[in-house]
Amino acid sequence: MRLLKNQKGFTLIEMLIVMLIITVLIAIAIPNVTKQTSAVDEKGCKAFVHMVQGQVESYRMDEKKVPTIAELVSGGYLKTDETTCPNGDAVEISTEGVVTSRAS
Repeated sequence: MRLLKNQKGFTLIEMLIVMLIITVLIAIAIPNVTKQTSAVDEKGCKAFVHMVQGQVESYRMDEKKVPTIAELVSGGYLKTDETTCPNGDAVEISTEGVVTSRAS
């Protein structure tokens, strides 16, 4: 009986307070994470467009013409799964050889 009286632990109120604090911190953190995800996707798309532009210039030097996306893939300049931006935007090549992205 004496052992039970000397044991210390957290009360239910203390545990509820800790859970409340954790919940508030999570509620603050989640919106910030979602904002950063869209910014990362946007920067990733800009980097992808820049990389495709480099591949277009490489193809133009090798073949002496402006390629299409299909010609870049078939020529080995792009992988088959690299035809859209990380955020889902479509990549287009103009007749002048300028690469742009547009929302699909």
